[in-house]
Amino acid sequence: MLPEDKQQQIRRFLRMTFPYLVFVTVFILGMLVIMIWAGSAEPAPAPLLRAHAHNDYEHERPLLDALALGFCSVEADIHLVDGELLVAHDREDVDPARTLDALYLKPLWERFEANNGHIYPDPAPFTLLIDIKGNGAAAFEVLDRQLAEYAPMLTHFTSTSTAPGAVTAIISGDRPVDAILASNPRRAAIDGRLRDLEGPLNPHETPLVSDNWFAHFRWLGSGDMRPEDAEKLTATVAKAREKGVRLRFWAIPQTRETWSRLYDAGVDLLNADKLAELHAVLMEKGSVPR
Repeated sequence: MLPEDKQQQIRRFLRMTFPYLVFVTVFILGMLVIMIWAGSAEPAPAPLLRAHAHNDYEHERPLLDALALGFCSVEADIHLVDGELLVAHDREDVDPARTLDALYLKPLWERFEANNGHIYPDPAPFTLLIDIKGNGAAAFEVLDRQLAEYAPMLTHFTSTSTAPGAVTAIISGDRPVDAILASNPRRAAIDGRLRDLEGPLNPHETPLVSDNWFAHFRWLGSGDMRPEDAEKLTATVAKAREKGVRLRFWAIPQTRETWSRLYDAGVDLLNADKLAELHAVLMEKGSVPR
């Protein structure tokens, strides 16, 4: 047994060094936790410029499911109810808690701030397609006020210019064209239709053209595409390129063959209700995910 004076020296030493030992232990444990977390954290998704989440709000996590897969375009249907913009496909399904602001604008703004002015860490343009389901002029009046709160995040338009932002808002559905074009500053553009490709088209006013697939084509998404459908698809893509606008079809067959065929044809936004399936097709295309 140690002499009493030696025991006292040891006790004094332990009392003096104990706080430092605790600090070092906590520091080492903290670093281990950080290393484990960093090693297990999922990498940020590769932005997929041509992936469009159709009726995005119907997914389990509106917006977030699409962002987790790198989608660069999402669609939200809105209804003006008691002065608020509520997100739902049908008027009878609205929920006061599911506002455009809560489901889309605020979360996108949080991403914008977290990623130094972009939606993804790897900068990529992002489209918010807003489908007004009725009462277009009144709904746009409310929408324009809401968009103004997020102006630094948004693309701005004039009749002769487009100043790209992290998020481009495009109005579809019941489009109050005159009201949109009269807004100043203009924080939203118009979703056109295929018939618009036949006449003069200003890409600063209508940067996207969308239409119902089955209003123009008969191919059901499997087997050989009819020659007349293939020719019309090629010609339509060429017209969109000539006009300087992007092209999208809704109501397309949700098949891998459809997405692959439209991708190869050059359709800019590929509509998907099945997000993971489209993601898989785009990644299988190889080369650059965008």
